[in-house]
Amino acid sequence: MIYLDYSANTPVDPEVLDVYTKTALHFPGNPNSAHAAGREAAEEMERVTERIASELTSANEGSAQVLPEELIYTSGSSESNNLAVKGLAHAQRHKGRHIISTALEHSSLSGALTALKDQGWEIDLISVGRDGKIDLEELRSLLRKDTVLVAVSAVDSELGTKQPIREIAEILKDFPGTRLHVDATQAVGKTPLLFDGVDILCFTPHKFYGLLGCGILYKRKGVILEPQINGGVSTTMYRSGTPDLAGAAALEKALAKAVSDYEERAGRVRELNARLRRALSAYPSVSINSPDDAVPHILNISVKGIKGDLFQQALDKKGVCISVKSACSVKGTPSKAVYAVCHDRRRAMESWRISLSHLTTDEEIDGFLQAFDSCLKDETLTQRK
Repeated sequence: MIYLDYSANTPVDPEVLDVYTKTALHFPGNPNSAHAAGREAAEEMERVTERIASELTSANEGSAQVLPEELIYTSGSSESNNLAVKGLAHAQRHKGRHIISTALEHSSLSGALTALKDQGWEIDLISVGRDGKIDLEELRSLLRKDTVLVAVSAVDSELGTKQPIREIAEILKDFPGTRLHVDATQAVGKTPLLFDGVDILCFTPHKFYGLLGCGILYKRKGVILEPQINGGVSTTMYRSGTPDLAGAAALEKALAKAVSDYEERAGRVRELNARLRRALSAYPSVSINSPDDAVPHILNISVKGIKGDLFQQALDKKGVCISVKSACSVKGTPSKAVYAVCHDRRRAMESWRISLSHLTTDEEIDGFLQAFDSCLKDETLTQRK
């Protein structure tokens, strides 16, 4: 099997799994329990959270310091996006009901916005250019006194486009009542992070060799959210549930490796991406949808005359795993990210995503290119339009 779907999920690092197992075995107590085992677990939870805050601070390309009390543990980015968007909107509803986002967002974010729209909030979507980046002047023109939130992904999950978070934050300085939420799910370990000017930010470790079922929502001190899960006690008033010490410790280990090994890992992926771009660009029927300055881990292409899901199925039969779109998106529909940049529905239907890792081998790239060429020459496939 050739696995080229690392943006959907990554294999857990053995060191991360080892930390999870040892922590779960050595700290049996509930961190909220009023006995010795509970106190030991609570103290370890504090140490782990402090280390996560320190690692995020070191990964920040700005000057802001991330504080332990600004971190909320969640079950993953879908929950984090819902808590960020709905929690902020409901907490600020007395100030306004206007939100700005983009057509590129993950379904957990766009779905939360749709739910708010049904409840009376007004949602504006910023246009994006051919490079997949938002139109900053349009953002400025859309901002109003009653705009309570701007929500945008740091890295698009289908194209790999890096949004200008620093410039967005700079524009919002003139609108002190507007909060900025950044979905950094595809950013950690793939590009430097920015916390300066950011009010809320989320990520999940299963995108960088950690475990499924856990995540982090950074909430800058002073920002108020309305909880979406009520009852119970946790590490914070904003998200109820028994603290998962082992999950937090494993997350910290995955984050530490992603931060410390970033340059080495990213360098390897850039080499693989460049090789694929050269090889695929040689085919007249192939269009590369990812911009040149996208994160190298994601390469989105369209093959003229063949729907993306058909090409995926053909590659799957040859043992190659790729995605047509984000794994959480609706099947059988055009890629909204590709359509947003090219305004060509057919090309959006013909698109699919290759996502790479530092674990990807040269032999796997060889195998993929052979499988790709074979599929392209398959007359039964090209006839099924």
